[in-house]
Amino acid sequence: MNASAVESVTRAEYCVIACAEAWRGDGEILASPMGAVPSVGARLARRTFAPDLLLTDGEATLVGPDGEAEGWLPYRRHLALVTGGRRHVMMGASQIDRFGNQNISCIGEWEQPARQLLGVRGAPVNTLNNPVSYWIPRHSPRVFVERVDMICGVGHDSARAAGPSATRFHRIPRVVSDLGVFDFATPDRSMRLASLHPGVTVDQVREATGFALTVPADVPYTRAPSPAELALIREVIDPARTRDREVRT
Repeated sequence: MNASAVESVTRAEYCVIACAEAWRGDGEILASPMGAVPSVGARLARRTFAPDLLLTDGEATLVGPDGEAEGWLPYRRHLALVTGGRRHVMMGASQIDRFGNQNISCIGEWEQPARQLLGVRGAPVNTLNNPVSYWIPRHSPRVFVERVDMICGVGHDSARAAGPSATRFHRIPRVVSDLGVFDFATPDRSMRLASLHPGVTVDQVREATGFALTVPADVPYTRAPSPAELALIREVIDPARTRDREVRT
């Protein structure tokens, strides 16, 4: 792939790279991406810098980079991976706050919510038992809130309150949005801007965030895909461009 192709990297492709990086260094761990962009990212990571990553078809089969069956994953074995910290999920969030608490259940008071959403589902078990990152394709103050209306996924302050015995596998490596990448590398484990996607400014991120975000003096840009990675994304993993349906540029 030539240099001009690299220069034309889309926002969605930067998001794919940012999601893929969430699994860097995880080793032999089950990747559970939720959404088109995280799915493309997980498959890219497996094909490049994370060859030990385990992928599934979403049901009970372990699959390789080409989607071909590699093994069988019985439900009891899946639960063993979940509860033993051997899975890294990338979930979505209807709301997320400065400490990484996530809400996918309802908007408004629990007794009479303004909107009913998915429900708590597996978010507490995920966040207490294995690493969880987040993918948020529409960064706005309605999603990045000061305090979530209901805690589904457990954030750092809630994990501290629960105590070490309940949260020994609790880890939130990163939050990826259509504006940038965020982590919790601060003394109080509150959210920090780790990188900006090219074309995005710090002011844009601050305006789209409903809480005081830690912003370093020098914020790098999210790394660009290499020519080989870009070719894999466009020609092998996602030629149908499903990534573009989640990210508006």
